[in-house]
Amino acid sequence: MPLSVLALVLAAAVIHAAWNLWIKQLGPAVRSVPLLWMLTGISAVLYAPLAAWMLGHGAWRPDRTALVWILGSGVIHIAYFLALLRGYRASDLSLVYPTARGTGPLLAAFGATFLLHERPTALSISGAVLISAGVLILTVGRDFGRTPHLRAGIGWGLLTGLSIAVYTLWDGWAVKRVGVPPLLFYWGGEVTRVLLLTPAARGHRDGVRRLWKEQRARVLGIAVLSPLSYILILLALRHGQVSHVAPAREISILIGAWLGASVLGEGERTRRLIAAFAFAAGVIALAIG
Repeated sequence: MPLSVLALVLAAAVIHAAWNLWIKQLGPAVRSVPLLWMLTGISAVLYAPLAAWMLGHGAWRPDRTALVWILGSGVIHIAYFLALLRGYRASDLSLVYPTARGTGPLLAAFGATFLLHERPTALSISGAVLISAGVLILTVGRDFGRTPHLRAGIGWGLLTGLSIAVYTLWDGWAVKRVGVPPLLFYWGGEVTRVLLLTPAARGHRDGVRRLWKEQRARVLGIAVLSPLSYILILLALRHGQVSHVAPAREISILIGAWLGASVLGEGERTRRLIAAFAFAAGVIALAIG
C-alpha cells in the first residue's frame, strides 16, 4: 500500500473514532430518525458549495448509471447508521465499535477478492488475520454467554459490520470502476438520505427540536467529521486496493477502544493493550503488503 494511501486511511481512522465517541455520548434517549435526518441534512448543506464548485468546473458529469450507484449507496448507509445507533443504545462503545469495524473490512476483503478480482498478498492476509485476532481479544470474554448486554453488543456489531462490508464494496466499485469523484459521490448519497428520511422525520419534530437545543455542538461536529472521514476513505479506495484499504482503516478500533476505556470508563485496559499490539502489527503488514 502506498504511503499516501496509508496516510489517508490513518487520518480517517482518527476522525471516525472521534465522531463515534460523540454519538455514544449523545445517550440512549436520542432516537435514530431525528439524529440521522439532522446529520445528513447538515452534511449535505455544508458540503454543497464544494460539490457545486466541482460540478460547475466540469469535474464530473452525472449520468444515469452513476445516479443508480449513488442512490444505492444512500440506502445502504441508512441501514448502516440505524444498526450502529441501535448498537450504541444497547451496549458499550468498546464492544460494538470493534466488532463492527473488524467484521466489516474482513468481509469486504473477501468480497473484493471474488467480485473485484483483487489478489491479496501473504502479508495483507496476515494483516487481516492479526486485526481479526485483535477484535477477538477485545470482544470475547468469560461473561459473554450469560450477559444480555454483551450479546446485544456483539449482535448489533455483527449486523453493522455486514452493512459496512456491503457499502465498502458498493462504494469502492462506484468510485473506482464507475469513476464518480469521491466527494460528489458521498454528497449525492447525503442528499439521497435526506430525501428518503424526510417523511419519517416529519413525525419526529419534537425530537429534532430537542436534539438541536440540547446537543447542537456534538451534532454539528458529527455532521462535519462523519462525511470527512469517509471521503478520505473513498480517496484511498480510488488509489489503493479495497482488500488493503478496508482492513487497514480499522486502526480506528484501537482509538475507539482507548476512548471507551479512558473517556467512558468501560474498563479492561490490559486486554486492550494486548489487542493494540495485534492491530499495530496488522496495519504494518497491510502497509508493506
